[in-house]
Amino acid sequence: MNKFKFYLSLGLCSWGSVISAQEKLSKEEAVEIALKNNFDIQVSSNFVKIAENNASIYNSNYLPSLGVNAGANYNDNNNKTTFFAQPDLENNTQVTNYNASVGLGYTLFDGFGRKYNYKRLQELSNLSEIQARQVMETTLLELLTGYYEVARLTENRYNQYRSLEISKDRLTREKYRYQYGQSTQLNVLNSEVDVNNDSITYLDLDRQLANTKRDLNLVLGREITINFEVDTTVNYVLDLNYENLLKASKENNVQLQQAEKNVKISGYDLRINRSGWMPDLLLSSSYGWNDNEFETDRFNNFSVQSQNTLGFAAGLSLNWNIFDGGRTRTLVQNAKINIDNAEIEKERVEKLVERNVANAWETYQNALFILQAEQKNVETNKRNFSRSEEQFKLGQINSVDFRLAQINLLNAVNNYNRAKYAAKVAELFLLQLSGQLLGTTY
Repeated sequence: MNKFKFYLSLGLCSWGSVISAQEKLSKEEAVEIALKNNFDIQVSSNFVKIAENNASIYNSNYLPSLGVNAGANYNDNNNKTTFFAQPDLENNTQVTNYNASVGLGYTLFDGFGRKYNYKRLQELSNLSEIQARQVMETTLLELLTGYYEVARLTENRYNQYRSLEISKDRLTREKYRYQYGQSTQLNVLNSEVDVNNDSITYLDLDRQLANTKRDLNLVLGREITINFEVDTTVNYVLDLNYENLLKASKENNVQLQQAEKNVKISGYDLRINRSGWMPDLLLSSSYGWNDNEFETDRFNNFSVQSQNTLGFAAGLSLNWNIFDGGRTRTLVQNAKINIDNAEIEKERVEKLVERNVANAWETYQNALFILQAEQKNVETNKRNFSRSEEQFKLGQINSVDFRLAQINLLNAVNNYNRAKYAAKVAELFLLQLSGQLLGTTY
């Protein structure tokens, strides 16, 4: 037990010097690091790049296709012809062919399919940006929640340290009183038990704080063993209004914006499928060179002939699938149903967002009320502890009553800290629902 006390006191004495050597991580710095290094944000950014590539002109079928073909062929044939009452005719024919061409193909009209497909790809690109923003908002909320949890545990650990110092001072007093016959051995033992319990609680808080810091480092996308301190001050947004938040959520909420994009995409799917009823008009052209060389051996007489062509060719082709077995009709019907589903989903998300804002607003208001109540409790318990401490020093109350006042103050302070950070997290959740989390005051 003495060794345990020695190591604990050594750790507490060095605590102040360790803090001064640690990194001081502000909220703004944490947000900047997370937006740059967070793994989920990096992946979502890559998905945005993929969507942008898909929405480019190179993936739209608006550009022509250009190809080059070249080849060479060689044929060596032995031919034998048998005649009635005439000698057989035998010859050997060798043919060498060389060819090269440049071909250009372009779709002049495809029933507006590529037009709406291009618009659909652009909407998918916009949708990926909204999804990336949702990832950023979710990550930012997770980051700030973790940051404030580190701040809460930091303050709780400090409060527990102060309480431990009070318990140690009480133990010292009880030992002196016992030596002078003013106290009992039971009071000394109770004081030692309280010191041990406070020490265990402090060490447990220290462990929780270290674990929470590692969790926060993971969200930041950096080495998890980095130690740091946080800013424990909390600034609230004082001009929040329910009607303004509800209006902002209908305009900026990422879930609602995604639902709106899905309605547009479903509309383009319908137009793309309708293009199956329209004809396709294709333009093709080529410029080519062809050379044939013939070498013939006939009755030991050799002759060489060649044929060379060089020219340009162009043509138009019209393809119209008058009836495809009802496939296009089925696709169009299903596309209409998908539009209906997208509209229903949009309406559901609107109601969902409206409900979430209402619930979050009430939670926020309750959190502010609890914060005020806990602040009054802290002030009351501070006065009570101050009087109890003075009476304990004068011997007017016993150590049990003093311990009770000490515990009540510690619980009141910890409850206030929990309420303080819970109110801030509730505020951040409101800002996220209204689409105002990015760029706000943290």
